[in-house]
Amino acid sequence: MSTAPEPAAPGAATAPDRAAAAGPATATATAADRIRGRAAGRAPAPLSILDLATVGSGHTAGEALAATTELARAAEGWGYHRFWVAEHHGMPGVASSVPAVLLAHLGAHTRTLRLGSGGVMLPNHAPLAIAEQFGLLEALHPGRIDLGLGRAPGTDQGTARALRRGLADGAEDFPRQLAELTHFLDGDFPAGHPYARLEAVPRSTSRPPVWLLGSSGFSAQLSARLGYPFAFAHHFSAANTVPALDLYREGFTPSEVLEEPYALIGVSAVAAESRERALWLARSAGLGMLRLRQGRPGPIPTPEEAAAHPYTAAEEDFLESWLANVVLGTPAEVAEGLEALRRRTGADELMVTSHIHGHENRLASYGLIAEAYGLTAAAG
Repeated sequence: MSTAPEPAAPGAATAPDRAAAAGPATATATAADRIRGRAAGRAPAPLSILDLATVGSGHTAGEALAATTELARAAEGWGYHRFWVAEHHGMPGVASSVPAVLLAHLGAHTRTLRLGSGGVMLPNHAPLAIAEQFGLLEALHPGRIDLGLGRAPGTDQGTARALRRGLADGAEDFPRQLAELTHFLDGDFPAGHPYARLEAVPRSTSRPPVWLLGSSGFSAQLSARLGYPFAFAHHFSAANTVPALDLYREGFTPSEVLEEPYALIGVSAVAAESRERALWLARSAGLGMLRLRQGRPGPIPTPEEAAAHPYTAAEEDFLESWLANVVLGTPAEVAEGLEALRRRTGADELMVTSHIHGHENRLASYGLIAEAYGLTAAAG
């Protein structure tokens, strides 16, 4: 990552002009309108971005957050549908530890891009606190906020214990916490409930759509039962993607939120001018993941560091297995790979993530994917 945010790619500089012409997002859209994305350009399904405010080796969290801000503005100009940030803790390579704070900042630097959490790890927080945070975000940026919720800690168990001090039973208590959160968001606790007289403030006339996130079947089934949209973490649980989506679709119950299931999948994708360079860039993320799995989290290493690392046979096997689930190559190859994945999984939306070293590399990767799908022409 560069020591300062790179200039926006061609087209990003005119994003405010295009946004102003399109007009601000409204809070009057139906729940389904705010969930179901719109395909743009030649893309057969909506394309979105998951960002982790990546901190590369040799750079600071401040530089990473400035780069994420620039990336969000560029994504809006290119025509991506939504931009989510994820809660992680104790990971030097990830600066998005508090999604609500970062989303408020990104909302002030964009006009029409949907912004959301991918996700907030609900067991780490009191449901009332999340209702207040996202009620405030919705008041600041009406009609543009998504509330994606996960039940994993987003960190190691020691950090999770520190975060959850005084809270209830963690992930096992997720359905109750979710129900409490939605009652706070809607202001509709039943009479006689201990919280019936409490109010999450601010609370606007509309509320952010709630998404459930998952990497196994639990959240797929819960999301189906509630009639909620579902986001699956294909980028780190690829073997479970199709089974989880099948559970979601087969068990889906229509609700006031959605009449039919709607599922997006997170996908690691790296585009560059050649397949060789894309692989070279992706290996930096792979080494970062390897170190995380070994209990040695750190900033994302440089591609040079990843190329020079003396991998053991077991480490090489891990890296190859991890890279097998990254869609990488030239823009055309990435678009072809993403379309094959969409067809295989039946995903309604693709959310790409390029968790690689170097803001200029990440910006270029997302820009090339947008060009491959004709998003930039559609946004212009």
